[in-house]
This record gives sequence, C-alpha cells and structure tokens, in this order.
Amino acid sequence: MIDRYSTPAMSRIWSDENRFSTMLKVEMALCIAWKEAGRIPEEAMEDISDKASFSIKRIEEIESQVRHDVIAFVSAVAESIGENGRYLHLGVTSSDILDTATALMMRESLAVISDAVSQLQDDVMNIALKYKNLPCIGRTHGVHAEPTTLGLKFLNWYAELRRDAERLDAASEQISYGKISGAVGTYALCPPEIEARVCDILGLKPAPVSNQIIQRDRHAQVLSALALLGCGLERMATEVRHLQRTEVGEAFEPFGSSQKGSSAMPHKRNPIRSERVCGMSRLLRGYSVTAMENVALWHERDISHSSAERIIWPDAFHTAHFMLRDASYIVRDLDVDEARVKKNLGMTNGLIYSQRVMTALIDELKMPRETAYKIVQTCAMRAAGGEGSFLELLLRDERLKDAADTLESLFDVEFYIRYADEIFERFRSL
Repeated sequence: MIDRYSTPAMSRIWSDENRFSTMLKVEMALCIAWKEAGRIPEEAMEDISDKASFSIKRIEEIESQVRHDVIAFVSAVAESIGENGRYLHLGVTSSDILDTATALMMRESLAVISDAVSQLQDDVMNIALKYKNLPCIGRTHGVHAEPTTLGLKFLNWYAELRRDAERLDAASEQISYGKISGAVGTYALCPPEIEARVCDILGLKPAPVSNQIIQRDRHAQVLSALALLGCGLERMATEVRHLQRTEVGEAFEPFGSSQKGSSAMPHKRNPIRSERVCGMSRLLRGYSVTAMENVALWHERDISHSSAERIIWPDAFHTAHFMLRDASYIVRDLDVDEARVKKNLGMTNGLIYSQRVMTALIDELKMPRETAYKIVQTCAMRAAGGEGSFLELLLRDERLKDAADTLESLFDVEFYIRYADEIFERFRSL
C-alpha cells in the first residue's frame, strides 16, 4: 500500500519484520511440539529458544541466491542458532509455516478492523440519536418521496454496520485455522498430533483437511467481508455526497479552517473524504474478486495465487482501515443544516403528502382507488407545473368540495415520523 493510504496499525502487522516474526513463532511452536514428542532434545530446545532470531538483510541476501523466501528465512534463522538449527522446519513444507502465520496476521488485522467498526458504530448511533426526531425528506430515485427523520436515515447505517461486524466475526472464525500437515497434506513426516499441538500453542484450530495449503475459500471469505464492509461505507459516503450537493445542502462533511477545496475556485467546499471512501470501496471489491479467483488451484496446489496475495491481503486491510477512519471523521463532525432540511421538506408545496391524501379519499370518501389516484395525480402534476400548491389544487376540485377540513388535516409532517422513537427502541432491544 502506498504511504498515502496506509495506517500505522496495518503497517506494523504486514511489515516484513512482523511477518518474519510471526513465521518464527510458528517455527518455534513446531520445535516445542517436537521437543514434547521426544524428537528434539531438551538441551537443543533450550539452545533454539535462546538463539533463534533473524536479520531481514540476511534473509534478502540468501533469497537473492536461492530464489525462495521461506528457505531463505529458515536458513537465516538456522544460522543464528548454529548446530541445533538443524531441528528447524522438521517434517513440514513452506506453506505450513506461511499459511499458519497468515492466519495469525489476518486474525490480528480483523481485530483492528472490528475495533474501528465498533468506533464507527458509536459515532453513527450518536448522530442517529441526536437527529432521531428531526423531520427530513425521504428520497427514492433521487426524487422527493415522503418525510422520514434524519435519525432514521443514520440508524439504517448503524444496522448495516452491525451486520458488517457479524460478518467480520464469522470471517475471523473461518481464518483461525493452521496447517502443519506436510507437502501435500498427508502428515507423512509430521503426524496430526504435532499439528494439533502447534495450533494449540498458537491459539488456532487445525484445518480438518488440507493439501499443501489452507484452502483459499477461507481467505476469500475474509476479503468478501471486507468488500461488503466497503460497500456499506460507500453507501454512507454516497448519501453524504448527495446531501452536500449545492441544490440539497442538508449536511456537509467537516471542512477545516485552513482547508482548500479547489486550486482554481476558492468558494469550493467539496466532499473529498466521502468521494475517497467511494473510490476505495472499488479497490476492496476488486481484491475480493481476486481472492475468489485464488480458490481454484491446480491439483494439491500451485502458486498462481501467491503473487496476488502478497498484494491483496495487506492492501485490503490498509484500505478498509483507512476508509473506516475517514468514515468516523465524517460522521463524528457531520455539519447538518437543520434550517435547510426543513426548507427542503416544503420544496414541493405539499406533494409529499400525496399518498396520505389518496388513502383518505379511498377510506373516508369511499372512492374507487383508480379514481382517487387519478385525482391526486392530476393535482400533483399541476402543482409540480407551477399552477399552485398541491392543497390549493385539491380544494378546487368539485369532487372534494366537502372535504376541505379533512384534506387540510392531512398535511402534517409529524404524522410520518410518529413511530421514530418506537423504531429506535425496537432496534436497540434486538
């Protein structure tokens, strides 16, 4: 990931230093298991524990000759130990170490993402409660529909984030498996009890069946959970972008006192963070597609997935974490123009009450539905064309001359938001 979109937490987890340190943890757990099984002498294990280390520079030197990163790593660690370094990597293949270490790194990364989702949930719930009863126009197809509340709009975001959290937990469960089963997964040189002990030491579960690798559907589930999280963040950001449009002007992402929106137009206040979230969500979806394409490999394994994974795994976690931090920043200090929200409610001169009017004509005046619909639609279209307010045009219709009191009572925004509190309470009790 380029520095611009990297985060410190993910930089640490996916650094070469941490990657090799995690691989060393796996190798050390393997040595402990073999020691307990009697294959590595006690004094040799003490020597390994005391001396095992690595130098990234030395690993790179060896790799430049052998063209194999795990061999280079094992050789460098063995050099640091000396004679007892021969006990490293007994009975296993490179993917045993790599895939088990990856499980640990992915699980740690998912924990960071989950914490960021939890923070964003708190931020969203705070603004949802703040604007729980603020009436605003609901839009479908980008067109004014009926009133809702700004708080309910935000509560909808919160509900999706909660589902994202559940998907991330499920992904963490699916990736928390190790593999110490040898070259093609037959345990020929490393019995299942060694695998079980290594996984126990590392806090993982043994993969019930493997070949040379841990199967990539597990990793694809992780990337899919991140991609779905990105979709939800994009949905939030897209809404902010629309609300910030000049013609709407209901809510704006934060804008610093020294911030500038355009090199040419000093007046511009652009939703750049929201736009960035939308753009980066495309990356996450792309990474998830690559992860799914990595599932089908030749026979017991090939390495067509390897080069792609070196990019998509760290980049996906960087991207998701960066997006979450941007989203929290936007939501936490979202600038809501309540006067503009109220003004926009009245923009259509009452057209937003059309369904309630039609229903009243059906229920109270006993009109056929098609007749009621036609009356309401005709008046609505005339109002939209500038011939008068919706209510005025309805009152001019001879068929409605005795329903003035009823019609006037229908133009009440509070009617549409009367269940807002109940919806919040019902949701929060789930």
